[in-house]
Amino acid sequence: MLTIMHESRHELPRPSRVPPLLGLIHPAPAAAVVLLAAALATILSAEGGKVDLARIGLVTLAIAGSQVLTGALNDWADRSRDAATGQSKPIPEGLVSPGAALALAFAGAAVQIGASVPLGGTFLLLGGVAAGSAVAYDLWLSRTPASVIPYLVSFGVLPVWVAAGVDVPVDRVLPAVPLAGIFAAAAHLANTLRDWDADAADGSRSLAQVLGRRRSHLTAVTLTLGVGVGVGLALLAAGRLGPAVAAGGLIGLLAVAAAARHASWLWRAQLVAAVAWTVAWALSTRAG
Repeated sequence: MLTIMHESRHELPRPSRVPPLLGLIHPAPAAAVVLLAAALATILSAEGGKVDLARIGLVTLAIAGSQVLTGALNDWADRSRDAATGQSKPIPEGLVSPGAALALAFAGAAVQIGASVPLGGTFLLLGGVAAGSAVAYDLWLSRTPASVIPYLVSFGVLPVWVAAGVDVPVDRVLPAVPLAGIFAAAAHLANTLRDWDADAADGSRSLAQVLGRRRSHLTAVTLTLGVGVGVGLALLAAGRLGPAVAAGGLIGLLAVAAAARHASWLWRAQLVAAVAWTVAWALSTRAG
């Protein structure tokens, strides 16, 4: 599955500080996705009346495998462009061979599949959809106007994928499907804005390049705030918007609003919002 955002070409940790193989998987955003998925699995399992640690662990491991697959394959696919533009990434700097990167991607896929099998066919299938969408992004779609589609698919599938893994009815998370997809699309736009000039010089025709810098920025901010407001209104309508829940939601909204004018800050604010809104939802389940 795609990460919430790949790290910017210009903000990657230096290889001396991050082991090269670890650098391939875009550790910060990958960890964010895994932690958020683990939190979601725990929330849903608790709502079902029993926290099933075995299932939560396997769900988390499967999604971690998908992050290894996505990140390593992304760097493998971009290796020639990264070398041509002098990017400080493990493959073009000669710290990791293309073969090792590809082997790491296959290892991630194997972990995902191995952790998925005990959780049943539905979980395995949904994971295949999420991972397949991410692979399509890495290999074919990242530099096209369809670059946002894998984000809509992979993150739209995520809530249902996790629900299937912890064996709770998927109808509990169906309202989250469009919200997760929209949020991920906004994060994609915000992330590509950070590499705007390099991507433009490299001939990329991603959705952000097609929309233009200003419209992409405005769209990313609007979609992110819209998701936050939508979640808040849904909780209010359900009678689950207590003070602590509202505080979590407000933290996310304020973070995005404060960063709205700076493309380099917006994607970080989206990460803060994702965490804050997940915590708010967790608190709302107790209030309900």
